[in-house]
Amino acid sequence: MIIRPLPIDTATLIEAEPFEDHRGLFARFFCAQELAQILGERQIVNVNFSCTRQAGAVRGMHFQFAPHQEMKLVRCIRGAVFDVLVDLRPSSPTFLKWHGEVLSAANLRMLCVPEGFAHGFQALEPDSEVLYLTTAFYQPDAEGGLRYDDPALGIEWPREVTDISRKDAAHPLLQPGQQPLERNGAERGPWTLGSKESVGSAHPTLTLNFEP
Repeated sequence: MIIRPLPIDTATLIEAEPFEDHRGLFARFFCAQELAQILGERQIVNVNFSCTRQAGAVRGMHFQFAPHQEMKLVRCIRGAVFDVLVDLRPSSPTFLKWHGEVLSAANLRMLCVPEGFAHGFQALEPDSEVLYLTTAFYQPDAEGGLRYDDPALGIEWPREVTDISRKDAAHPLLQPGQQPLERNGAERGPWTLGSKESVGSAHPTLTLNFEP
């Protein structure tokens, strides 16, 4: 495996080193020994799967509040996605910066999303399938999210957004005042999450569904 640092502090891209012959291809998707510099003492506790039917659909942007923050290792195993992470750590030199990578079944790349990041993706092909390896159990009361079209982030999705869940469309916008990771409105830092009541749809032709 080849581990490449990304422009966002501590995030990495992992590339497989496939072996090919007349029969086809073999590649290692996960190796605790080779990924020790990334994982440290963390353990993979969940392996999750999603299939996104419609090209242009977005899932995200998701994160979990402390103490349930998680590292994700994200890989596309069918089709292709534009995978995006956003740095939410106020002490980071890349605070509130985003970065996107195309992950596909063909390029065999995996994105490492560290704790303290929001994560999401846009399907670039119909029926795109994504595998997530996570280091923390899902806690419904600890989940958080950012709007995929928040102007404070300025994420440049490569396609028109054609579909998003009602839940993701309702994530609040960032506002001047506090930090995204502050759950209880502690008065420190430059950003906060706005109220859901003030959120409207920026895409009037968007399909809203109830998928998680």
